[in-house]
Amino acid sequence: MSLFIPLCSSSGGNAVFVGSRNAGVLIDVGCSFKRLRESLALCGTSLDAVKAVLITHEHIDHVKGLFQITKHTDIPIYATKGTLNYLSQNNQVFSNTNLYEISADSEIQNVPVDYRIKAFRTSHDASESVGFTLEKNDCKIAYCTDSGKVTPEIRENMRGADFVFLESNYQPELLQSNPRYPYYIKRRISSETGHLSNIDCAEFLTELVDFGAVRFILGHLSRENNTPALAYEKAERRLFGHGAVNGRDYTLEIAPVVSEGKVIAV
Repeated sequence: MSLFIPLCSSSGGNAVFVGSRNAGVLIDVGCSFKRLRESLALCGTSLDAVKAVLITHEHIDHVKGLFQITKHTDIPIYATKGTLNYLSQNNQVFSNTNLYEISADSEIQNVPVDYRIKAFRTSHDASESVGFTLEKNDCKIAYCTDSGKVTPEIRENMRGADFVFLESNYQPELLQSNPRYPYYIKRRISSETGHLSNIDCAEFLTELVDFGAVRFILGHLSRENNTPALAYEKAERRLFGHGAVNGRDYTLEIAPVVSEGKVIAV
């Protein structure tokens, strides 16, 4: 059995832990080093359990605590070449010693955990952004945020996952009517290299449930242009229209902005 722990999830910071209480991987570190340690402790584990860090891309809400991790620990950091180059050139890591380049078209080698891990490309305005699949004991976990559209590569890699963490970033009407967002930001978010809307997320969930997914967590919700209730309602309604019933065919949750200590068994 694996544990899936959303440590933080929003447009302000993202990090999840996958593994056992004694050994696992961290996907992104978008909160402070202090908050990371506190959240892990709240969930019954610690930084000692983190055997590797997988970075999706270089935006600050995914790497906020990375400099401190590379300064105070020797945990190996895995990311694509484009992401690593950006992180190194922009002083987002303390040292290059434990940085390992990964490819988005093959299994990641030499990760010191008992998972088969693969990266796949996402459609985002970053150097070389990716999502991840982690497989163990015939259970497949898929993690995908920060993509303006569901690409064929995303579909190919996420189909067949039992457990899915998927971005549901914004509600189009809320984004377009937000007076605090200038037009160019609205255009960026809603573009094909921006973020996934509630509508597009919900539509993709119908495909995933057809291919065997039984547990969904929606994450990376915008605190300005979305609400947990709205993301949940859009997903559940679309799945119901597709013939899938919540509690019978699947379960659905919203990742917390900051962990309250919940640990999810996969």
